[in-house]
Amino acid sequence: MGSIVTKSMEQSFRKNQELMIEMNKIAVERQIQMQNQMRERATAVQIARARDLVNWIGSFYALAALGMIVGFRRTRKPSVLVPLLPLTFVTAYHIDMAYGNKLHRLRVEAENIMQSESDLLALPCGLPTISSIDQARLKTHE
Repeated sequence: MGSIVTKSMEQSFRKNQELMIEMNKIAVERQIQMQNQMRERATAVQIARARDLVNWIGSFYALAALGMIVGFRRTRKPSVLVPLLPLTFVTAYHIDMAYGNKLHRLRVEAENIMQSESDLLALPCGLPTISSIDQARLKTHE
């Protein structure tokens, strides 16, 4: 009689353990999906911000270029056009970030760093441990 109850309890324990493993797996998959969706949303906001900034910088660039060209026509001094060069680079950089493939190039470079220069990614003092987190938590309570 005792062995029947023991076998039944062991089977129930195994089923429960398998169920818990499956539930943990689903929870981890959901967490990964949630973090990925949050990352995608944050990236979309960054791109939108860059595109909005391009509108402002482009407007400033157009007005400044127009002013410099008018100033050059009146004074015939080429030094009036000098600020146009750095402004062109700044505007081109922001346009590339907002509408070009700069994000793709950044991602490729980040992957290269992760593969060939992973020592640069190490955290100071290594990864936090449960004991270091608990110690810091207890210090804040004192």
